[in-house]
Amino acid sequence: MPIRILPDQLIHQIAAGEVVERPASVIKELVENSLDAGATHIEVEIEEGGVKLCRVRDNGCGINQDELALAITRHATSKISDIADLERVATLGFRGEALPSIASVSRMRVTSRTADHDRAFAVGVDNGAITAPVPAAGQVGTTVEVRDLFFNVPARRKFLRAERTELQHLTRQLERLALSRFDVGFTLTAAKRTVFSYPVAVTPEQQAQRIASIMGDDFLSHALYFEHASLQMKLSGWVCLPTFARGQPDLQYWYLNGRVMRDRTLSNGVRLGYQDVLYGGRHPAYLLFLEMQPHQVDVNAHPAKLEVRFRDGRTVHDFVYNTIKNVLRDTRAGVSSEQVMPASSASLLPADESVSQGFWPSQGAAQYGSAAADYARQAQWNFAVREPASQVQTLFESAQKVHLQNIPLDIPPLGFALAQLHGVYILSQTREGLVLVDMHAAHERTTYERLKLAMTQGSVPTQPLLVPIAVTLAATDAALIEDSIAVLSQVGLEVERRGPGSILIRAVPALLASWDANDLIQQILSDLREHGSSQHVQRALDEVLGSMSCHSAVRANRHLTIPEMNALLREMERTVRSDQCVHGRPTWTSISMSELDRLFLRGR
Repeated sequence: MPIRILPDQLIHQIAAGEVVERPASVIKELVENSLDAGATHIEVEIEEGGVKLCRVRDNGCGINQDELALAITRHATSKISDIADLERVATLGFRGEALPSIASVSRMRVTSRTADHDRAFAVGVDNGAITAPVPAAGQVGTTVEVRDLFFNVPARRKFLRAERTELQHLTRQLERLALSRFDVGFTLTAAKRTVFSYPVAVTPEQQAQRIASIMGDDFLSHALYFEHASLQMKLSGWVCLPTFARGQPDLQYWYLNGRVMRDRTLSNGVRLGYQDVLYGGRHPAYLLFLEMQPHQVDVNAHPAKLEVRFRDGRTVHDFVYNTIKNVLRDTRAGVSSEQVMPASSASLLPADESVSQGFWPSQGAAQYGSAAADYARQAQWNFAVREPASQVQTLFESAQKVHLQNIPLDIPPLGFALAQLHGVYILSQTREGLVLVDMHAAHERTTYERLKLAMTQGSVPTQPLLVPIAVTLAATDAALIEDSIAVLSQVGLEVERRGPGSILIRAVPALLASWDANDLIQQILSDLREHGSSQHVQRALDEVLGSMSCHSAVRANRHLTIPEMNALLREMERTVRSDQCVHGRPTWTSISMSELDRLFLRGR
């Protein structure tokens, strides 16, 4: 066929294919417009899963009468005016495609009123034809009605699922938006029945109620709230303890400057933050908000604005990784994970402000009481450790000398040991009730952390290669390795570039001497290509240390004395990440006196 310009209606329908996938897509675009308009309450009403009707009503600023028809014209927007605005987009929508794209595959009516007018006006769109504005009844704000979705594109309509399925997609989409803005109320009605109604959540308790309604009570009871700001970025939200890990990534929510997000850079940063505490194949649960300067991110990278590009993806990735790692590092056995909810959605904290968390006792608390001090003097750590390989003997010896700072608590959180159960569990009495500790899992974690601390305080033992290994790579890959030489040397991998497409491996970490060096380089390159940085060598070292810790930890049926049991409890209280073992299993649990009373019907 000869080249020709497509008809306007066909252009609109092609554009609609990028924006409108199903009724849930319509709701996303319309609700985001309402949020940009400053709405504090948004009502969504649907019929037949949104196919027959999607109505979104808000109390935002409204649209002027003379701009109503223009609002449904393609690439018409009030949110940007020049190329400079495009580089610092701070709104959820900005391209002016949503309304005309939706209107091209439906029958639409837009009713709006501004605060300086005493009446509303409405325009309609049917198969691309826009009517003139006419007076209509309506409060300040905007109401958009979308009827008969895909009535003029039968092929697209065939791809829609059953009414119940479309309702589920739509509900989840609106719930994601509700989690992004606690200062806005949301109501969803389907077939004249209220599906949910979330009032404005101002207080921490109201915010907790909204989170629990959407993500479940279990999520909130296992979650830690934190805030951290640095490098002109702020990361805040809730991350769940590793013991709440799930079989699928169904409770992972990311928001960037209030925008619903899915991004591999951010997700990988969180995954690496959990790498030391998460069981293989499991997925963490979290609700996270990243704030950064708009000019540092390009939100114009995806038609539905679900993916972005970062100006400096490596810095963002490392910021997320280090923040999550530090939050999880400071979880210790015996310490309550009571939540501290945010008082408000404040702007960026001062640069380099430390992580603030609500699950650690304040500094300056009283030292251990006299009874605890007596136990500490009696309990000498005397577990036998297997003879390690000669090349890591020094590492083990230095690990045993590491002295971790005492935790300033009045009474030990894990209490005092009473007995050993079946040679597996330690029973300990606390102020609140009973604590049970898996002694193997606990000893495995404390040993692992001592080994890691000893390695980071010194240098990673290296194994020089008698015959350096030459690896042939593409020129671009060789350049990536060359740029990372300094970082790789910090973990014991010494390489140099020998030509445009080759590198030479001269030394490897002693703990990884038996590993395939070429495969190690390929794994590092995979990380560098995707994320701009690589933690693969560190992960490999952690894997070896984890295996060593597991083999050297006290085994089941090993008889422990009371002082030995108390020594393990005190060590757990001093050790970071001691809530779970290296494999992600919990190391301890507790039963309160009230729970025991209920078991035995006391007080009834």
